[in-house]
Amino acid sequence: SVRYYKSFLQTGFMSMDPQTGYVKAWVGGINHKHFKYDHVKESKRQVGSTFKPFVYALAIMEGWSPCKRIPNVPVTIEVPGQQSWTPQNSSDKKYNNKELTLQFALALSVNSITAYIMKQFGPKAVISVTKKMGVTSPIDEVPSICLGSADLSVYEMVGANSTFANKGTFIQPLYITRIEDKNGKVLADFVPEKEEVMDEEKAYIMLQLMKGVVQYGTGSKLRYMYKLSTPIAGKTGTTQNHSDGWFMGITPDLVSGCWVGAEDRSVHFDNIDEGQGAAMALPIWGLYMQKVYADKTIKISKGEFEKPAKSIEIEMDCKKYNEELEKGAIDFDSTTKDEEKWE
Repeated sequence: SVRYYKSFLQTGFMSMDPQTGYVKAWVGGINHKHFKYDHVKESKRQVGSTFKPFVYALAIMEGWSPCKRIPNVPVTIEVPGQQSWTPQNSSDKKYNNKELTLQFALALSVNSITAYIMKQFGPKAVISVTKKMGVTSPIDEVPSICLGSADLSVYEMVGANSTFANKGTFIQPLYITRIEDKNGKVLADFVPEKEEVMDEEKAYIMLQLMKGVVQYGTGSKLRYMYKLSTPIAGKTGTTQNHSDGWFMGITPDLVSGCWVGAEDRSVHFDNIDEGQGAAMALPIWGLYMQKVYADKTIKISKGEFEKPAKSIEIEMDCKKYNEELEKGAIDFDSTTKDEEKWE
């Protein structure tokens, strides 16, 4: 009986308006009658590759172009007083030793490229960015955080990702706007906290980077399986032992995030095909957005992300660099997708 209940997969899901901070959906678990625990704010798990956009955001803020090419080779980071750290890619190695653009590397969630960025700026700078984006949980100052070793909540992750959709300004997710007494007298008003993290241009570039994840990367299932054709930026995440799956999805008017995993961290899938964010968490996000777009009473944009008022000086059109690489990224005719073999 205990084994039976421990085998249940739990989930936490949250959706918010990135301009106002208002929470639009909050699902703390699969069944509150039997599992009285909130997996949105109270639960914190390793976030896997959904942390990578924060690392890339630092690079973009420092003036890097999405089209900057980096050799996909092993990266070793020396850690004082500890053993050096060299993360591995778990792909079929078809892109090893090739030069990948930042855009392509994030789309396929290539570990070695993320480690390269971490090596240039260091853990302290990355943590500083995440804190400005509303992450309050403690994060160890170690290189492995770039691949998502930190334990964070769905609440924190959705709030942080909303920064990209809100033109670079973090806005605290707000689920209570005011408290009234029985006579309607307002006892307390609540206004979300805000902090400018990056300028509008850098936030827009990050959205374009993350759109590649859905267009031809680890989140492409939203296109070919869930038939979502609207502009979507996103990021999948999978922990090392296939126990936690994540998906963060960003649209102009709605930012939503989902975690799926067991109550105990030791419970995990035997392989990445079933235990990846694209298989565990992404389907929940896809079905949710299908319902949102189908509801005519919900006034939600299906248009593109708003461009910055001033022209963007950083090169963003990486097509000429990515064209050959993209041809082999996802085989849409195959029954076995290569979606998160990098993570």
